[in-house]
Amino acid sequence: MDHLSFKTVSVNKANANKGWVVIDAGDNTLGRVSSQVANILRGKHKPSFTPNSDCGDSVIIINADKLRVTGKKMTEKIYVSHSGYPGGQKRKSMREVMEKSSTRVIEHAVRGMLPHNRLGREQFRSLFVYEGAEHPHAAQQPKAVDLTNL
Repeated sequence: MDHLSFKTVSVNKANANKGWVVIDAGDNTLGRVSSQVANILRGKHKPSFTPNSDCGDSVIIINADKLRVTGKKMTEKIYVSHSGYPGGQKRKSMREVMEKSSTRVIEHAVRGMLPHNRLGREQFRSLFVYEGAEHPHAAQQPKAVDLTNL
């Protein structure tokens, strides 16, 4: 047996086989959806996964306004931001953030599950979240994915 025939294939930006995926977040919990989406964005569901390159698929999340959370997270989970000025710290509960835009909650959760470097920022650009059931990415011919099959 020739040992040179078994070579590890590293995927890079030029030969990455990237696709488009649609995920319906309706009636699913925030953490379960976010962790599955983070794995798809990173490309961990593919056999050709390479940790140091962007080989994941682009993800479209629809029905973000129907997302569920368990326990008392709506009132007790606090999102903290800071403007950079003295006294510029702002605190909002999950309910306040969801009332303004339910897409921010999913984006915040998925961003925290991606690598915290330039690769993670590049992978996060492949995430598109919409509150309703419509999205403008029909031209990319995305595949519908059920989260229970992953």
